[in-house]
Amino acid sequence: MYRDVQPQVDLPALEHDVLALWRDQNTFHRSMEQRSDAPMWVFYEGPPTANGTPGTHHIEARVFKDVFPRYRTMKGYQVPRKAGWDCHGLPVEIAVEKELGFTSKQDIENYGVAEFNAKCRESVLRHVGEFEEMTERMGYWVDTDQAYWTMDPEYVDSLWWALQQVYRKGLLVQDHRVAPYCPRCGTGLSDHELAQGYETVVDPSVFVRFPITSGPLAEQGAELLVWTTTPWTLVSNTAVAVHPAVDYVLASTPGDDLLVVAEPLVSSALDGDVTIVGRVTGTELVGTSYRAPFALIDIPDEGPLHTVLPAEFVTVTDGTGLVHLAPAFGPDDLAIGREHGLPVVNPIEANGTFGAGIDLVGGVFFKKADTQLVADLEARGLLYRHLPYEHTYPHCWRCHTPLMYYAQPSWYIRTTAIKDQLIAQNDATDWFPESIKHGRYGDWLENNVDWALSRNRYWGTPLPVWRCPSDHLTVIGSRAELAQRAGQPLEAMDPHRPYVDDVVISCDECDGAARRVPEVIDVWFDSGCM
Repeated sequence: MYRDVQPQVDLPALEHDVLALWRDQNTFHRSMEQRSDAPMWVFYEGPPTANGTPGTHHIEARVFKDVFPRYRTMKGYQVPRKAGWDCHGLPVEIAVEKELGFTSKQDIENYGVAEFNAKCRESVLRHVGEFEEMTERMGYWVDTDQAYWTMDPEYVDSLWWALQQVYRKGLLVQDHRVAPYCPRCGTGLSDHELAQGYETVVDPSVFVRFPITSGPLAEQGAELLVWTTTPWTLVSNTAVAVHPAVDYVLASTPGDDLLVVAEPLVSSALDGDVTIVGRVTGTELVGTSYRAPFALIDIPDEGPLHTVLPAEFVTVTDGTGLVHLAPAFGPDDLAIGREHGLPVVNPIEANGTFGAGIDLVGGVFFKKADTQLVADLEARGLLYRHLPYEHTYPHCWRCHTPLMYYAQPSWYIRTTAIKDQLIAQNDATDWFPESIKHGRYGDWLENNVDWALSRNRYWGTPLPVWRCPSDHLTVIGSRAELAQRAGQPLEAMDPHRPYVDDVVISCDECDGAARRVPEVIDVWFDSGCM
């Protein structure tokens, strides 16, 4: 007969004895000293944020971090293992906002930026002891005695130096682009952050009539049929895009509508039996004018306003083959708008609500405005079809607020300008597993967009850009350089907001008074620079 006999071992006591032995004999540091003359293999820890208690995912990450330095040590290398702490960013700010009961950036401004940032610093330090205890208990050997902190002034210096180099190479620029924006946090997000926050939602899918107002089609009473899942953007419509190489039809419907749709989409876009009474190419539609679905805001009469424009990005995989353009809320829309001189019309405030004075939707959050707008379209006979549409929609990865693509000025690192170099370096890198090289990571490099670097927030590394009234820029590379330019000692100054915002320097080009731009740096740049 087989009997399972369990060993009589007191595991907690054994764990305590081993850890006590390592601690008493300073085993970790002595193991590094034994390799003092060996070739060096440097390891800096990718920093966790200690503003919350450690979780199981931190244990997993620390196991991976421990394996490679141990392996390299056994291979005969000296392996300094410097721990680090990630201190800045929206995750810390949101945690502090919850503690203080804040719901908006205005609450922070009223409380005081200095006081708020002091709370953020305190939050970052709160759970370091728990992280260090967990690190010791799991046997992860890393030097926490000389850890780097991304909020330290010396670390801020290193980031300023790095961005100064990026600027000198012409890769740091400010541009007015459409980028993902969180109205609750009041700041833009990077492409990487965007990918972390998609959630499944049901939005209204609407097919809207745009009555044609010029040419033979207008004489026949024809209408452009436009499909969108963002009815709130129709308020800012400035044009309609068609693909120049696609064939479009004039379809007579059972309800006596005469609608223009892409020929491949007739059966999916239109209800019931329809009769094709005419055909026209996308190129022939270009220049056709129409009446916009809403007249709730004043839109400057610039460029070919409310006309059909050609666009290669229009597809015939879904919808109607006609795409409404609102340059303030889509990167493709903005590109076409700039090409043709269309106005960029943005009636939505930074908090995500329509301006208070706008009829029908004034003061309403942009996503909630869909209900009123769709009802109004139906009441005026402009709504052809209205269907629920389940799809993934980007949300803020921290606060879960729906994002919007929003035209705003932001600072970018032009990663697309060095795309070929990035791909070449990836090709020269050994990946484990190999599939990542030309799979997930390779795909990301092939499709990378410029890094949206700046954040309109408070607790972060200040962007080291000073601007004078003549719009000349000076990018500072360290606190020492800033002190020299300002003519005052600043080495003891906290380089965070609001203190650094008060430092004024002279412009090199015109001697005007240059002040720092208000943005801080994406926290991923903090950890990535290490």
